[in-house]
Amino acid sequence: MPTPGKILCVGRNYREHAKELGNEVPTTPVIFLKPPSSVIASGEAIALPAGIGRIDYEGEIGLVIGQRLTKASPAACAAAVRGVVAVNDVSARDLQKSDPQWWRAKGYDTFCPIGDERQGTPDLAALEVITRVNGEERQRGRSAEMIFPIAEVISFISQAVTLEPGDLVITGTPAGVGPLAPGDVVEVEIPGWSRVRNPVVAAG
Repeated sequence: MPTPGKILCVGRNYREHAKELGNEVPTTPVIFLKPPSSVIASGEAIALPAGIGRIDYEGEIGLVIGQRLTKASPAACAAAVRGVVAVNDVSARDLQKSDPQWWRAKGYDTFCPIGDERQGTPDLAALEVITRVNGEERQRGRSAEMIFPIAEVISFISQAVTLEPGDLVITGTPAGVGPLAPGDVVEVEIPGWSRVRNPVVAAG
């Protein structure tokens, strides 16, 4: 898919993932941005920078916005979804802990692999995400398990930030995150919708 104008992400949207990192379950959506410069396509390499500590995969369900949304209701937001993409929200875990904001932890070049978009009207409560590293399943989560449902998340974002066609909302990762190493191959799949598969290398 073309590079989104904006990439808005939800942190800690699965209870078990919040717990595995020692975080409290949020009472309102935790929203952050990834820069468009972090986007790569399936088949391109995730480059791990040296000297920044542990770097994790995070398989996530991504929704592509099809209509302009400003202060929109959840129902309007659900109707405005254009399609679904698989996303890997690659995260530098030590920087996420040390920095007051997550722009470095989430924003390095190659830290946002995105699969091909399948357009259509998904059942937002019935999507599933699966992450595999070197062919071994590491994560499996369903949108029905999210703390904040997808339409409510998009509506929450639209109260402050106007969403434009082509923008991407990434909805959080289930439990099972873990570190990547050069030589790994990581795959995120939204069954029936999208898949992104990337080799992992050391940054040159």
